[in-house]
Formats: sequence, structure tokens, C-alpha cells
Amino acid sequence: MPSKTFVPAFEAKVGNWTYYSCLMSYAQVAREINFAHELGGNRDLGTMIQRGVGDRTAQITDYLLTNENRFLGAIIVAVWGGNAIYLQLEMDADAENQAILAGIDRNFGVLTFDGTQQFFALDGQHRLKAIKDAVKRDPNLGSEDISVIVVPHFDTPEGRQRTRRLFTNINRNAKATSTQENIALDEDDSFAILTRRVLDEHSFLSRDKVVLVFSKVGDEGELVLAQRSINQSSPAWSTIGVLYDIAKEIGYDLPCTADQSKQRVADEILEQSYEILARRLDDLLGACGNLRERYLAAQSPKDVRAPKGREGSGHPFMRPAVQVTVAKAIRHVLEQESLGWDDVMKRLASLDWRMVAAPFSAMWIDTPDGRTKGKMASGKDHLQLLYSLLIAHIAPRTKVQVARALRAYQDLKKERYPVAQEDLLALIPADADVAES
Repeated sequence: MPSKTFVPAFEAKVGNWTYYSCLMSYAQVAREINFAHELGGNRDLGTMIQRGVGDRTAQITDYLLTNENRFLGAIIVAVWGGNAIYLQLEMDADAENQAILAGIDRNFGVLTFDGTQQFFALDGQHRLKAIKDAVKRDPNLGSEDISVIVVPHFDTPEGRQRTRRLFTNINRNAKATSTQENIALDEDDSFAILTRRVLDEHSFLSRDKVVLVFSKVGDEGELVLAQRSINQSSPAWSTIGVLYDIAKEIGYDLPCTADQSKQRVADEILEQSYEILARRLDDLLGACGNLRERYLAAQSPKDVRAPKGREGSGHPFMRPAVQVTVAKAIRHVLEQESLGWDDVMKRLASLDWRMVAAPFSAMWIDTPDGRTKGKMASGKDHLQLLYSLLIAHIAPRTKVQVARALRAYQDLKKERYPVAQEDLLALIPADADVAES
């Protein structure tokens, strides 16, 4: 049978939360409070409930071990398994002390945990890690105390949503959360919500490791969110941050964008938006060189990105920088009303999806031993060139626009563009505005 834990606590209320201000020993904290637990369906997203614990914890650990004036602020924790049993107590006093004690015992009581609940940190991860490390090195510290603010967490869709929002609000108001953290947790940003749902439900993008959420998960539960780049040998197609950007670009006109407030839109609007976004993502993965089919058919997905010895034949849409640039070009064409969605997809599908082929060669630097070997180019000039060339291939509007893109290619790459200017000019509609743009 699990053992019960009794914790003195004050019950308090703020907004729509009931929480408890408690006192726990360092030993209890080190033993009972964890770093991360599931909050969602996706295996990676599910563990995202606290920020990565970095080198700063070593300084706090040394402070606890060496400074007799040590003091740590409260840790905010959620209780996995729901609310604990709260028993309110009253102080008994004689007539002489009754007036003094009146009201002092308001909302004072004891929290009882039956051993089935678990604690995880919403705020104070560095302090938590430092306490765990310090108690290991000096068990005598286990008798010292720290304030702990306890909030209930319920393992339901509504409960996970509430806890994610609380985490984001706590950290947003204290220390700015990173873009990746907000994507993983924000319950008011429509595109963050849609991105997480894609990672939970999309038939391809929800597959394990297709989209990186974390770049590292440490032994103690500390997490490092994936950044925007991908190692060439990684099996991943993209990262959570890049997927979010793609969703915002190709979903710029979704129903959820009509409301410009920062409040969460209605669930039915999110549902409509997700259905449209999911279809567009399917179209995009097909139009961009049959990426989905090639990825699933490959013996090793990393060979789709950069086959050994033939890196130049690798698939451009396995590169996050290309993914975002393609999405931006699509949005530009759609906003200009140059083409509709289906026609844009057809133009994309007609491209030669190899890194050494136009227009993606704008992002490729050859090595002297042949055009199949080389490396991905970095820098804003290469990205801007790819963007301009994509527009020229998808929906050019003027002769000047095409000529400018081809001239930029020759200036940067020191070679002629491999597609004839006449072929691109033929894509300009007869009724297009011929003014320079």
C-alpha cells in the first residue's frame, strides 16, 4: 500500500484556481517532486512541462552547500493525479487568546496525499535540480524547509490545457519563454494549438521522430527543445519551430486568423482551421517532390536528405531553411492572387526536387570534385535568392522580376542560371501588371 503524506497548508483561491501554500522539507522535495510528466498525446510533446535545466543549477547547488545564509524562494508544483484531500483545521484557544487568534486559522489545514499522486515542477526547475543534487551530497540538508505552492493537475484534455496555460503564464510573467516553449505549451496562440494537434494526429507528421520536439532529454528529466536546424544525419524531416512557421505561412487565411485578439478562439473555429491546415500540409508534402512517399520508402530517412557521396541529389524539402522559404513563397503568391492553391501545388510539383537543380541550387555550394558533392549554403543572401527564384518559377508577374532574380543568381553563384529566361517569362499571365515591382 502506498504511504500517506501529510503536509500543512493554507488553501487559497485566485481567478479560477484553487491552490495550496505548503511547507515541505528539502528531503521531501528531492524525493517527491519530478521534472516532467505527460501532458499530451504526442510522446515528445507530452513530456514538455518545464524548461531545460542548465549549468546555472551548479551555482545554486554550491550556494546551498556552502552559504549559511542560504534561502530559496517557493517552488510551484502541480499534482499529477488530481486534487489531494484537504482537511481544514481550527485553532482552539481560551477566552484570553480568542481575539488574537480570530481569523488567523482561516483556510488553514492539512493536505493528505495517498501515495498515488506525483508532483512535477511548473516553476523553479533550477532550484529543484539544485536541491536534489545538494541533498545527495549532504543529506543533512534534507531537514531544511522550502515553501511549495501546489496546484491540482487533472489528466483530461481540459486539465492538460489548464496546466499548460498556467505554465506559460507563470514563465511569461516572470522570465520570457522561448518561441519553442510557447509553441509547445501556449493555449491561446491558435497556430501553437494547431501545430501540437498536427503532431498528435497527422498521419505522417505525428510519426515518431519525423518532427523533432526535443534535441536532448537528460537523465534527470531536463529537456532541451529542438532548435530550427537539423543535423544532416538526423532521421527527422523538420522541427516543431519550423512546422509552426510553415503552418502560419500556408494557413495565413484560416478561420482562426479572423479574430485578431490574443484570446483563444472557439473550438469549432479551431476544428475548421485544423481540417484546412491538415489538407494543405498533405498537398504540400505531395507537391514538394513526393516528400512523404520518398521518406516512408527510404531505408534510412537521412539518405533522402543527403545520400552519401551524392549529397547534391538530396531532397531540398528535407531542409528546414528550404521548407520555410517555400512556405513564404506560397503565401506571397496566394496573397497576390497570382494563382490559386491548386495551381501553386502544380507548379511546385513540376520542379526538379534535387539540391543541385534549379531553383534549389541557390542554396547549394559545389565542391571541386563534382556537382553531386557539396554543402548546404547558409546566409540571408542565399535564402533571399531562393525565395526570388521560387516566385519566378511559381508565379512571376513581370519581366523585370524574372530578370532581377536571374541576375542575382549569376552574381552570387558566378554562373548562369540553368533555366532559360524565356521559359520563366512564359509563366507570366497575359493580363499581368507589367509595371516594375
